[in-house]
Amino acid sequence: MAAKADGLVRLAQAYGVVTEYRDWQGRPARVPESTLRAVLTALGADVTDPERALTAHRLAPWTRMLPPVLVLREGEEASVAAHHSPGKTLRLQLQPEDGSAPVDLHPVPGAARTEHVGAGLIEELRFAIPDDLPSGYHTVHAEGPEARAQMRLIVTPRRLGRPEGLAAGGGWGIAAQLYSLRSRGSWHLGDLSDLNELCIWAAVQHGADFVLVNPMHAPAPVTPMPASPYLPASRRFSNPIYLRPEALPEYALAGPELRSRVHRLHEQLETQLQDAELIERDPVWRAKLDALDQLRAVPRSPGRELSYRWFLRAQGRSLEDWARWCAIAEEHGADWRSWPQQLQDPGSAAVEAFAQEHADRVELHRWLQWLTAEQLLAANDAARHHGMAVGVIHDLAVGVDPAGADAWRMQDVYAQGMSVGAPPDAYSQTGQDWGQPPWRPDALAAAAYEPFRQLVASALASAGGLRIDHIAGLFRLWWIPEGGSAAEGAYVRYDHEALIGILCLEAERAGAVIIGEDVGTVEQSTRDYLRERGVLGTSILWFERDWEGDRQPLEPARWREACMASVSTHDLPPAAGYLRGDHLRLRAELGMLTRPLEQERAEFEAERALWVAALRRQGLLHDAPGSGAAEDEDEEQDVIAALHRYLARTPAVLRSLSLTDAVGDRRTQNQPGTDQEYPNWRVPLSGPDGKRLLLEDVFRDPRVAALIAELRDPRP
Repeated sequence: MAAKADGLVRLAQAYGVVTEYRDWQGRPARVPESTLRAVLTALGADVTDPERALTAHRLAPWTRMLPPVLVLREGEEASVAAHHSPGKTLRLQLQPEDGSAPVDLHPVPGAARTEHVGAGLIEELRFAIPDDLPSGYHTVHAEGPEARAQMRLIVTPRRLGRPEGLAAGGGWGIAAQLYSLRSRGSWHLGDLSDLNELCIWAAVQHGADFVLVNPMHAPAPVTPMPASPYLPASRRFSNPIYLRPEALPEYALAGPELRSRVHRLHEQLETQLQDAELIERDPVWRAKLDALDQLRAVPRSPGRELSYRWFLRAQGRSLEDWARWCAIAEEHGADWRSWPQQLQDPGSAAVEAFAQEHADRVELHRWLQWLTAEQLLAANDAARHHGMAVGVIHDLAVGVDPAGADAWRMQDVYAQGMSVGAPPDAYSQTGQDWGQPPWRPDALAAAAYEPFRQLVASALASAGGLRIDHIAGLFRLWWIPEGGSAAEGAYVRYDHEALIGILCLEAERAGAVIIGEDVGTVEQSTRDYLRERGVLGTSILWFERDWEGDRQPLEPARWREACMASVSTHDLPPAAGYLRGDHLRLRAELGMLTRPLEQERAEFEAERALWVAALRRQGLLHDAPGSGAAEDEDEEQDVIAALHRYLARTPAVLRSLSLTDAVGDRRTQNQPGTDQEYPNWRVPLSGPDGKRLLLEDVFRDPRVAALIAELRDPRP
């Protein structure tokens, strides 16, 4: 029995499953055998006989003439293993991505070896890869007398450079939750025309280098529409709720009667929601979908028709599957797992027949993605045209809804019966289950990482940068078996060299910057690797302390350079709320504290006093109250301004100002650990008095201009 358990551990290690780790208190922890079995089964291993499965795993590469993919860095010496029958001739050629003449590859002397596979003998030859290949997606072809094969060869940049227009001392920008930021012209919630206006104002009026927005990922096109942008139906496509109907060329070309109908829909929506205290997505989506569907009747000009057809070709099968999923979801609900069995397979004849019968709805959802892509691109073009060094920075969520389109169309790439989360830590001592299926690392490699490449390329098509939520997940993810607790999971490792390399390659082609969200429990080796590859980290002021020393706030000069720095984040209250301890009151009201409120408050007030003292030592705060209580609004504003002056003194490549901090808002956008208990992702942008603000109010607010100046213009 012990030998079998030992075999299971070795099998797990061969598949990249971590069997032992240290918990948040530094104690050694062992993954339960039941978890190892469940995770290995999800990875396609036969756990009934670990030794036989281990042998099969070791011999699997010998059964292929070429591996599916090889990822390396520019200038790296490498070779590829090719397998064939001994005594047969084998020829390998490399076809560069640019279409230039193929290059013959030559065997590495002395590298040949053989292996018995089944009843036969297989020979392995290693062929040298030229070390002067440019970055890109190349192809290796193998040809023998009995078979042919090909392999994707991905050459990635050694290091991602910084945007050319960024000043030597770094740049700054604004972070905004777009849905919370409405204007007089938007339909109850902020949209892509508002983003366009925000970019132009920030660039021209204040010299900003970027605008960072929440994930634009697509939810299911049915109500109730989920509020969280971090649990989308698809990360590959975008949310058409952010479209501004009146900004479409089709609206401009529409006749007076049709424009009048769209205008009435807009007016009726505003009347319906004029007293709404929170953002209500469902009525917005219904009204916009009605308006957009009517505008679809407007004939496209020849140029726009060509543009649309080009978009369809460029997006390929992924878009077709998305549009079909949307059409089926409108009829059978947003969870594909509850659909009729024959519709659960995207490649089935039943899905093809459904698409033919509902061709108009499929076409609608293809068309909506084209419009959304156009308005996303227009916002980034406006940002860059008006002087931003970076432009719009999009946010890539860590995963997708298991009921959604991506999970449906890529069932072979996502691990079945697993969800992603986090092991127990100081913040959540029972662990976290995020309810998202993980990608199988072996399936990603078998697909030559094409799903990941498409995801990154689509996000960067309309962006100057990309923030990667939980970037440590490209190194390892905590897999939780279905039905188990978050504490009963295991880390599964990914080929970070391949994934980060592709990130850098796509970013280099787009002239973009990559920011990894590496806050919290992240291995130092992960941060070191990201810095080596030119990927920026994330530094949040409240968490920047000398944890290895006196635990005092880290002096500005000691902050890392390779990061995007900010005072706060969307998972915390804005600075005004944080200084008043609003997060403690909220967590107490929701029953989320594990210690008495008085104890939590005493600890928080001590931490706040540390920061007030640090601001004084830097000469940034002179008139703050001695206790750091910040109860008076003027004193509170002085502290917030000083915090941003503190941030401006750091060497961070990018410095970010949250729009909620700029206007004095106090309410957090998201309270981690809650679902319905708090209105996550539904809080509109408001001023210190709690009154909802319009985009036009932000542009005129002297407080906003003053805080921007503190961050933009560092004082000696």
